[in-house]
Amino acid sequence: MSEKVCTGQVCIVTGANSGIGYHTAKGLAEKGATVVMVVRNMDKGEIAMAEIKQESGSSSIYLMHCDVSDIASVDRFTDAFKERFMCLNVLINNAGAAFSKRHETEVGFEKTIATNYLGMFRLTHNLLPTLRETSPSRVINISSGMHKTGKINFDDIMMEKGYGSMKQYANSKLIVTTYTYALARRIVGTGVTANVVEPGFVATNLGTNMGGLRDRIAFAIVRPIQTSAEKGAETSIWAATASELEKVSGKTFAKKREASSADIAHDEEVQDKLWDWTLITLRGQPD
Repeated sequence: MSEKVCTGQVCIVTGANSGIGYHTAKGLAEKGATVVMVVRNMDKGEIAMAEIKQESGSSSIYLMHCDVSDIASVDRFTDAFKERFMCLNVLINNAGAAFSKRHETEVGFEKTIATNYLGMFRLTHNLLPTLRETSPSRVINISSGMHKTGKINFDDIMMEKGYGSMKQYANSKLIVTTYTYALARRIVGTGVTANVVEPGFVATNLGTNMGGLRDRIAFAIVRPIQTSAEKGAETSIWAATASELEKVSGKTFAKKREASSADIAHDEEVQDKLWDWTLITLRGQPD
């Protein structure tokens, strides 16, 4: 087997073939990081990687496959990553999606929750030992200001009743923010930090699967205040690289400064209940 890679700052970016993820990967490459672009569609990923290599002038860019909505795919990716790389300094859980109609994965998880949260949880915890070994290191989870309109209904997190795409997207982002704070509490003293980034209303492919009338109206309303994906990636890049954030954990950042989040996300009882629900749902306790 060839020697494992550990050159410069090794950064994983999920959902890196387009939108915020693409520009995050590009920005990190321009700063000299070794970037691992994690994508679901390898054909699109190859095109994106070639563009980033050309525009950044960096050759330290790698492409790996993972469908974050599929826990088995997440496990395969993290195993493959650990075989290929000996260190990890930054993990940016950027991949996200919203769906106009309720869909379930092959194992029965509602797809918004599977994509935006459960895959993130499993991926992060599979890689925590590597993050600890090569600390100081950072976990950055992408959420949204919409999380403040979300709810965590422990009786129906998978939203089997009354499904709405925007509602479930907001719910998933509240869960992401709450989880990040729970994670930050659990990794104090390890040299690993965990923070949330809210990129703002960004013009991305997120709404591709949102075909309902209400969703189209909602996107039409926010379109005038949308920012570019490149601009939206700036806070992710800053959170990944700013020296002043090396020891900062359990915070939310937007526009390169600390931002508020929903009160419930700070509730440690809710955090612990979410953590336990996740372990039960994934049928296994992470290391």
